[in-house]
Amino acid sequence: MTPPHITDLPIRALSVDDLRHCADLSEDRGWPREDHKWGLLLAAGNGYGVDAPDGLGLAAACVVTPYGNTHAGPELAAIGMVLVADRYARQGLGRRLMQHVCDDVLKGVPLTLHATPNGRPLYEELGFDSTGRAEMLKGTFRPEDAHSTPGTYGTPRVRPANAEDLQRILRLDAEVFGTDRTHLIIRLPAFADQLLVAEDPTGDGTLTGYAAAWPNMDTHVIGPLVARDIDTARSLITALAQGTDRPLRTDVDVRHEELLGWLKGRGLDSIAFNAVMTRGIPGLPGDWTRRWAPLTVAAG
Repeated sequence: MTPPHITDLPIRALSVDDLRHCADLSEDRGWPREDHKWGLLLAAGNGYGVDAPDGLGLAAACVVTPYGNTHAGPELAAIGMVLVADRYARQGLGRRLMQHVCDDVLKGVPLTLHATPNGRPLYEELGFDSTGRAEMLKGTFRPEDAHSTPGTYGTPRVRPANAEDLQRILRLDAEVFGTDRTHLIIRLPAFADQLLVAEDPTGDGTLTGYAAAWPNMDTHVIGPLVARDIDTARSLITALAQGTDRPLRTDVDVRHEELLGWLKGRGLDSIAFNAVMTRGIPGLPGDWTRRWAPLTVAAG
């Protein structure tokens, strides 16, 4: 009997039990294993994959993170970690998996993803449009020699978040992101090594931003980063950098030119650009001016 073509193999739901195979798949394609990130994505989202016909783990996988669930389904879904094992590459499996997720699982749901230059042509064929761009930076942060001059709102008060802050963070995040991300944000205290909040310097307790730094291989990734203005963003990043001896990595919307320039002046180097793509909506909801960096490009 002729074995089925790779694109005819069944696509199944993944769970946290598949974490090791997902990390193996990342490693197979030359990516970092990123076990910690895979754990978050599989717990907060929905993974889909194809078992390798040779019995060695997964032939392909991706993760969907839905947001703003209503009775009619999610208001928005982010697709990430789209990977095909090297030995099954260029046989149509990635396209088959994406078509299943986009047109069967998420039919009619607005979608977003971050695309590498190699992945962008496939996503364009599947109906995604480039609506933005993010620059990835990495390096050892150098603090400023002297305190910068306070901005329009003064120097924000930055401190570690506590349990009482979580509801305020959720309200601010929903306002800035444009949809509800509770199921992801509530996992930040356990996922991140640092979770900080910024408050108005007047002392009235107004939450003006928050940021997290989480471990990924040899770096700490800064994200999400939500801030009222660039001074708040810089204060949060500086405080996070003081809490680690690892290099920092983050992805910044290219429209935030001033912050990108500041980060490069503090020792971070540009290492990649990704296209922010959407399908079914002209662009991401919310307020991009206060959205400086995503939690991860795989989930937004």
